[in-house]
Amino acid sequence: MKIVLINGVNHKGSTYHIARAVAEKAGGENSEIKEYFLPRDFGSFCLGCNQCFSVDKAKCPHYAALTPITNSLLDADLIILASPVYVYHATGAMKAFLDHYGYMWMAHRPEAVMFKKQAVCVSTAAGAGMKSTIKDMEDSLFFWGVAKTYKIGFAVKAVNWAGVTEKNKLKIERKVNAVAKSIRRNDGKIKPGFKTKAFFFLMHLLERNGWNKADVDYWHEKGWCGNKRPWK
Repeated sequence: MKIVLINGVNHKGSTYHIARAVAEKAGGENSEIKEYFLPRDFGSFCLGCNQCFSVDKAKCPHYAALTPITNSLLDADLIILASPVYVYHATGAMKAFLDHYGYMWMAHRPEAVMFKKQAVCVSTAAGAGMKSTIKDMEDSLFFWGVAKTYKIGFAVKAVNWAGVTEKNKLKIERKVNAVAKSIRRNDGKIKPGFKTKAFFFLMHLLERNGWNKADVDYWHEKGWCGNKRPWK
């Protein structure tokens, strides 16, 4: 299994340790895990130039710097997005990273391979905010078309992994094991759920005669304005 792990901070805190455990247990010994740390591996803010939407993704000023991570996302069987809670939301680095993939949302030019992938959103905090932080990441995964997303959020009651109690680490391990088991069971067999298919259907109607030529041309080129679907 090919796995890509995107970390919303540069350091290896509680969120990282949980995300890494998911990757290792889901993939097993023969897995290929690629890790990226934000903003170390990519730290640019979207400039709002609209080139990725109106012309082509390659016109983004940060396209070259982002390409290695983009290729890993497209190549992976499992995507893991991990961010600790920063003021009840994902880190600025994670948000800036995800902003660059607006063009890949179903409303624009989604990648067919996304509809056959699984993903995990991981978040921790000393107290609260995991739900809203996970949603920050989950929204992009859904609109990319990712078939199945698992959510792992924990209030670790600590500021680093060393400070997490053994009792809480045991709870975390149980959740990680359950999610990893589901990922292995669904590997290579996953299909999008009703919500994704319904949204795609709506988009295929809109893109028949949409306002953005780049999007319309893409959908017609893929055959998605007709009966073809990326998950088939």
